[in-house]
Amino acid sequence: MSIHFEVKRATKVSRQKAYIGLHDLESASRWMQGLVRIERLDEGPLQVGSQWMETKRMFGKEATEHFEVMGLKEPEKIVLRCDGTKGTTGKGEFVFTYIIAPEDDHTVITLNGEIKGLTGWTKIFGKMMAGTFKKACAKDLDALISYMEKSNVPHE
Repeated sequence: MSIHFEVKRATKVSRQKAYIGLHDLESASRWMQGLVRIERLDEGPLQVGSQWMETKRMFGKEATEHFEVMGLKEPEKIVLRCDGTKGTTGKGEFVFTYIIAPEDDHTVITLNGEIKGLTGWTKIFGKMMAGTFKKACAKDLDALISYMEKSNVPHE
């Protein structure tokens, strides 16, 4: 059984700028709270199959997780997968699908999150922590949007 959550935000930046901002790992240190480092496991522009390790400080400790790009459809959709078995979590699979859509005079970014593969106590804990996890994702998305709206980068 999967745990699902959704975060939806509107921004004045274009769809293209939102798309670029969502997968611009180079600028993440300028907006992502608690980010310690991102280590690319490949080179070149992000594409399907690109991977990286992301280390954040959470609850006073460093946690490192393995991410992979599962889908890109410019400027509409980005799908990222976090393999919990390759990181600090040690369990589970986390899939983040970002849908970028125009709406009136703004852009709407919808994050559909799915947590799969939790068992035993982690499954119970995961259900209890789903709200906290959703809030953390919302905080990151809010920080990214604020960064994009205040900066000229990433380029449109």
